[in-house]
Amino acid sequence: MGRYIVRRALWVIPVLLFISMVTFALSHAVPGGPFDKEKSLPTEIVANLNKYYGLDQPLWKQYTDYIGVTRNPSGKYAGVIEGKFGPSFSSRSRTVNDMFRAHLPVSGMLGLAALVIAVGMGIPLGVLAALKQNSFWDYLSMVIAIFGVSVPNIVLGPVFILIFSLTLHWFPVAGWGTFRQLVMPAVALGLGSSAIIARLTRASMLQVIREDYIRTARAKGLSEELIIVRHAIKNAFIPVATILGPMFAALVTGTFVVEQIFAIPGMGKYFITSIGNRDYPVVMGTVLLYALFLVIANLVVDITYAFLDPRIQYE
Repeated sequence: MGRYIVRRALWVIPVLLFISMVTFALSHAVPGGPFDKEKSLPTEIVANLNKYYGLDQPLWKQYTDYIGVTRNPSGKYAGVIEGKFGPSFSSRSRTVNDMFRAHLPVSGMLGLAALVIAVGMGIPLGVLAALKQNSFWDYLSMVIAIFGVSVPNIVLGPVFILIFSLTLHWFPVAGWGTFRQLVMPAVALGLGSSAIIARLTRASMLQVIREDYIRTARAKGLSEELIIVRHAIKNAFIPVATILGPMFAALVTGTFVVEQIFAIPGMGKYFITSIGNRDYPVVMGTVLLYALFLVIANLVVDITYAFLDPRIQYE
């Protein structure tokens, strides 16, 4: 297991390097530049800005400057190798690292709360639907799951505000900083994911409870609760654990729609606007951060497999 973890950790380097190259090439392939505005700047100023940030250099030099293999002409930014994601072209008083420090914890807290809601709702609904197949509880659980999948966040958010804020006055309309301000955006963000988990849990549970070892456990006289908790749910959770990795990465790095609706100062807003502004360092930094979260989450999922099913071994 230890050697497997070390190998996977070492693979992070070429994976992130490849992602950085592709992202860098795609972001620079977009027409225009970071200083092309509706109100054009004087040519001399644009030239000075491009020279200061090294944008007048060949693309390979710009990439090596960003990675940190070579030094940026301004000499201020060390590169990704040293954990420096560079300046923000649209917010010149801050670096990308400053943005991460200020806004990533907000997106992370919202994403973790949404993930807890997704798992806390999805798994019980899926288990209940499987154990009560073709009953009222099965149909009710699947109706909730289909509703969660079908209704997007851009609809759920305003509906929650209309009902729970403007009508019932239970929660604040928008903002960030208190538990009451966290509830509605977390539910709006986690409901769709809970629906996916519920449907996958139901399908997995229906397959597991028909396995021979479940019949053997029943034949031995074990209680139904013990069979479900100790044997069925544990094995049925393996497919669910597979999707939790990318789901965790997606939720933690921020969701633009929910953050915009509830005026949450997370990373989603800055990532979307950075694409339109050709703010290359913000785009690169956010994509690399997402990729890092994704790789780590998938590694944790792979390790979890060995605990869920002892037959799975890593050589």
